[in-house]
Amino acid sequence: MKIIPLSEGTFTIDKTKLFVPFDLSTDELQQRPTGSLLVEVQPFVVITPEDVLLLDTGLGFTTPAGRLQLHENLINNGINPAEVTKVLMTHLHKDHAGGVSSPDISSGQLSFPKATYYVQRKEFEFAFQKGFPSYIPEELEVLRTSPQVTWLDGNGVIDGYIKYEITAAHSPWHQVFWIVDGGERVFFGGDDAPQLQQMRSRFVAKYDYDGKKCMELRQQWWKQGEEEKWTFLFYHDVKNPVWNF
Repeated sequence: MKIIPLSEGTFTIDKTKLFVPFDLSTDELQQRPTGSLLVEVQPFVVITPEDVLLLDTGLGFTTPAGRLQLHENLINNGINPAEVTKVLMTHLHKDHAGGVSSPDISSGQLSFPKATYYVQRKEFEFAFQKGFPSYIPEELEVLRTSPQVTWLDGNGVIDGYIKYEITAAHSPWHQVFWIVDGGERVFFGGDDAPQLQQMRSRFVAKYDYDGKKCMELRQQWWKQGEEEKWTFLFYHDVKNPVWNF
């Protein structure tokens, strides 16, 4: 499998839930509000013999020319957005689902015209119940009636090689994915397992729906991943987007 991180940049985020761009070469974290977290935002493309998989869709920001940044990142890596065959969504928080729809929300178009989107039905319902600032419902509305969406209810397997499982850890209906192909195992934990340092420590985050469960799952996955030689993908890690044992 070929793995390509699609970084949208480094940001700080605090209790306002605003993603503020951060320049690692010039900015000082201490000058940001107390409690600010430093995070990367980076969807991933995983190319298998069967599919071009997109894992989460980023912030949905556009370039000065009006193009979806995620599309530009794909093109810069030699991938036409129309080549994406499956979009796997861990959850629908705005930094993971902003690129679900076209930059012109009024068009009612999904951003990947040939792809099937895999979304937990109850996560979608919760997004509209919870709303802003964690979710931006108007960006997600296009999913509701689109024939491109496959609604998931619980745990399962897609096409025999992509396993998904609800964790109810970072958010009530958050899911994680294992992609197993050609003897390789790729694990994408979304915000349950966002950074390498969190896998190596007993860390309980206040921003998680169930921080204790997140911590316990990370320890379980890290141990199993070491034994089975998983490849981990870290959506919010500034330095280590991909980690292999």
